[in-house]
Amino acid sequence: MIKVLFFAQIKDVLGVSELVINADNIKTVSDIADEIAKDYPKWELVSNTQPCLCAVNQTLTDFSNPVKSGDEVAFFPPVTGG
Repeated sequence: MIKVLFFAQIKDVLGVSELVINADNIKTVSDIADEIAKDYPKWELVSNTQPCLCAVNQTLTDFSNPVKSGDEVAFFPPVTGG
């Protein structure tokens, strides 16, 4: 299982702050994004209207980063807070 966290506008658009995704067919952050899109059609609004940053285990990375069961993946806009 992979814990997925959403912050700021992404959380607001999706209406959820976190998910747990089965890691069986997940190899990269991009695979997680694809899984989110299947269950949350508004994910497309997020990914098409603004850049989206990601982190794996609290380390900033990109969508090609490998992931495995037990990881925590976070998605957030380039600027949060204020």
